[in-house]
Amino acid sequence: MNSVIKDFQFSNQPEPHKIRTRAILKAHPGVRNLIGRNPLSFLIILFVIALQLFIANLLKDQPWWLALIVAFLIGAFANHACYVLIHEAAHNLIFKSRVMNHIAGILADIPNVVPSAISFRSYHLKHHSYQGDYYLDADLASKWEAKLIGNSVIGKAFWEMMFPIFQALRTPRLKDIPFMNFWTIVNWIVVFGVDALVIIFFGWTSFLYLVFSFFFSIGFHPLGARWIQEHYLIAPPQETYSYYGPANIVALNVGYHNEHHDFPSIPWNNLPKVKAAAPEFYNNLVYHKSWTKLWLKFLFDPKLSLFSRMVRDSKSEITDTGNV
Repeated sequence: MNSVIKDFQFSNQPEPHKIRTRAILKAHPGVRNLIGRNPLSFLIILFVIALQLFIANLLKDQPWWLALIVAFLIGAFANHACYVLIHEAAHNLIFKSRVMNHIAGILADIPNVVPSAISFRSYHLKHHSYQGDYYLDADLASKWEAKLIGNSVIGKAFWEMMFPIFQALRTPRLKDIPFMNFWTIVNWIVVFGVDALVIIFFGWTSFLYLVFSFFFSIGFHPLGARWIQEHYLIAPPQETYSYYGPANIVALNVGYHNEHHDFPSIPWNNLPKVKAAAPEFYNNLVYHKSWTKLWLKFLFDPKLSLFSRMVRDSKSEITDTGNV
């Protein structure tokens, strides 16, 4: 990237993952054995819920600024793990039953104060099938959003701090994806219900701790670089990037993003095994080693913006959208 870009980059090539999936399975058919579910993820969900509510209770008589600090240092990582587990549930990678995966996702959503697990499922699965399609991929910023934020440090910092709001404002663009269903309502009742209980029994400082944890987990925090890492064009034309660093331990291997897109039916605990089984397909790809370094690069590099993404017309790919 040698200049500031003012629009998305366009590709006339199909998204790269289905092609690589077929090639890997041809060269390493044993990778199929990694496909499955990990019900232990449900225990992690219960642990993180308990941890966040326990910390929130400890902070109930403390000043709000202490809740802010604890949220940045601890709560952000806990809530981020919740999002990873919501992601696992969206792909039905925890239980065989779709209903149980819905329940697992909703429970994992409890510390996030704003219900999004069921909505995320609908939009995220389209992201896999139609990567880069402006009208079907919610992972892409809206054009007005990218123009508003621009290339400045202040604009990008504001975008990160308000990231959940900007994501919600993308939904009207995605007219072909239904926003509401029965499980969405259940999701709202459970999460908003727990919010009310936290305020009633623990107090506002405890609730603020969860709010701060929520915003830090996906926004203005080194963890927020995960959203930049996955598909922002650091080394075009490569459009998906993995992160191989120590934060994967607490982020449940979510950094293995190329591996996940290639095999969305493989649970988080087996994603490193995909790379190990087929190194010749991954070692030649550009990857990230530090979310913190990437976070700062995104903020301060004027050549990077919300337009640093690849888009395509995926209508021709509709017949080839199944998961392995």
